[in-house]
Amino acid sequence: MNTMIYSMGVSLDGFIADRDGNIDWTPPDEELFLFHTERVRGLGAHLCGRRLYETMLYWETAEQRPDIDPAELEFARLWKALPKIVFSHTLDHVEGTNTRLATAGLQEEVDRLKSESRGDIEVGGAGLAGSAAQLGLIDEYRLFVHPVVLGGGTPYFPPLDKRIALELVETRSFGPVLYLRYLAR
Repeated sequence: MNTMIYSMGVSLDGFIADRDGNIDWTPPDEELFLFHTERVRGLGAHLCGRRLYETMLYWETAEQRPDIDPAELEFARLWKALPKIVFSHTLDHVEGTNTRLATAGLQEEVDRLKSESRGDIEVGGAGLAGSAAQLGLIDEYRLFVHPVVLGGGTPYFPPLDKRIALELVETRSFGPVLYLRYLAR
């Protein structure tokens, strides 16, 4: 059975982007980058909100950079091969390899992916993940807690209507970044 995962970098005070929408405080070191590469390798599909989709478009052309290092090249190839579904109220088309705009609701798209995909499904973007959590679709929460207090910005989740009980199943540190993996109970 496919696992639905919400995985994002987050500040100590719970924000995934600062007040200006920047995530420049989250660059991974080499060890964390390789961990992300292995994580993406195991995915069968990725659901993206508009902002994450736009951020990740970088990887569509990264292979063309003459100075790209082998680890980045591998990630770019994995990302391009990964099926991606973009949820947006403002976009009427999307670009990128194996990328499509969602044509159905979140529940319907996830149900279809779970029947078609052989790997786990990851959701990225606070608003989209919040909607998935409201529907009870998220099985795992993976946080990469960075040592910064932003004081405001985009929260890891928008306000939710209900409490979600979690079980901590893994912790790991990557230098100053703490990785926390929780299962929804």
